[in-house]
Amino acid sequence: MSSSSVLQPPFNDYRVDIAFDEMFTPGLSAREPYAELYHRLLEMKEGELTERQLKADLSFLHQGITFTVYGEDEGTERIFPYDLLPRIISANEWDILERGLKQRIAALNLFIRDIYHDGQVLNDNVVPRDLVYSCKHFRQKMRGINVPRDVYVSVTGTDLIRMPDGSFAVLEDNLRVPSGVSYMLANRSVMKQVFPRLFSAVGVRSIDHYGQTLLTTLRALSPRPEPVIVLLTPGVFNSAYYEHAFLARQMGITLVEGRDLLVHGQVLYMRTTAGMQRVDVIYRRIDDDFIDPLAFRPDSTLGVPGLLNVYRAGNVALANSLGTGIADDKAIYAFVPAIIRYYLGEDAILQNVETYLCSNDHERDHVLENLDRLVVKAVGESGGYGMLIGPQSSAVERAVFRERILSNPRNYIAQPTIALSTAPCYIDGEVDPRHVDLRPYILCSGPHVDDITIVPGGLTRVALKRGSLVVNSSQGGGSKDTWVLQ
Repeated sequence: MSSSSVLQPPFNDYRVDIAFDEMFTPGLSAREPYAELYHRLLEMKEGELTERQLKADLSFLHQGITFTVYGEDEGTERIFPYDLLPRIISANEWDILERGLKQRIAALNLFIRDIYHDGQVLNDNVVPRDLVYSCKHFRQKMRGINVPRDVYVSVTGTDLIRMPDGSFAVLEDNLRVPSGVSYMLANRSVMKQVFPRLFSAVGVRSIDHYGQTLLTTLRALSPRPEPVIVLLTPGVFNSAYYEHAFLARQMGITLVEGRDLLVHGQVLYMRTTAGMQRVDVIYRRIDDDFIDPLAFRPDSTLGVPGLLNVYRAGNVALANSLGTGIADDKAIYAFVPAIIRYYLGEDAILQNVETYLCSNDHERDHVLENLDRLVVKAVGESGGYGMLIGPQSSAVERAVFRERILSNPRNYIAQPTIALSTAPCYIDGEVDPRHVDLRPYILCSGPHVDDITIVPGGLTRVALKRGSLVVNSSQGGGSKDTWVLQ
């Protein structure tokens, strides 16, 4: 299935197979957006790429850009794996992605509002009522609460994949506390140092304004005209703490933990050296369950007792709102095209991946008969956990998942095993293809499509292990800079 190599170093062992390759056509000619990068790489002297990779690695090391891998003996804190070669997207392709993502987030905001108010989408049988109410992220306590500007999802990280035919599809929506944007910004900063002339020559659209755009988005949610905004983190032991501190610095806001905040008279305050200061907006990086021990998990020491009452009274804004996880449940995902048609009267611009619901008897039978060919996912998990990749699984693993599905069918969906697109990566002194996806970051400050902003690019995540389809950093993946051309 692979094309024979007819390329010069450093591409001499490069292979294109059934997956769409971002840089090369099946005939191994460079695609137009990559033409300049391709020629520059051919002109480089031996060892020059290695020198640039070392320069990039040192930059990440000095900045302390880390992430956490759980469950490995050699220690959990790592320098974030970074690939030197950018992923490049043409202006025309980005236009389609931008329009499709704005459409999707506008519809999902309307869906979440409806679920927690009138429930008309359920009355009209667009989405099954039992599917919504059995979702572990449905928050009964959010019923009837009016959120600022009707914005439930202020920050979204939507995972996109390129299908073998070259079109993009949405793999999943991340609407709770999406992470990774700091790596997108850090990748760009390093890339400007490593490939400065190439960066200027090809005309890459800027993402440097993300921090200020996020700050503007948060300000728009405030109940008061001159808001005090904080970023609420679980603390230094959280795997994304680097990102929390990074974004707080970018926006010039205070990074706080739950113990730094208190509620008095349905108003939220922050402890400071000058005394108590009222807080108007929280950019939260804590899951629903832990954010208010009086409303959710009483054993949580991460949140703020009474915060839900302040939110209900309209005296503080949360980004993202509580209860947004209902719309990134992987079973609800299957209904997003119908949700878009219902609320916007439009067909989805970006396609979904075909999805089988194990809660449906007929679809569950199909999944159980084809476990060796499908990808099975737990509906509420993220980070590559709770997943079976059928073609790469053992008989024992499939037997385990069969029992899990039969014991709790609502908790699982399945999708075809898709050959994620590949992009050139510089690994062990050679340029080699690796599978990638793309997570753009979408900011929403109001209920309409025009209130939605997307910085041009995103986090391209890379499955650094040859043949692997798992791109999550917690599972051994890395990332690369994403260039959207002017």
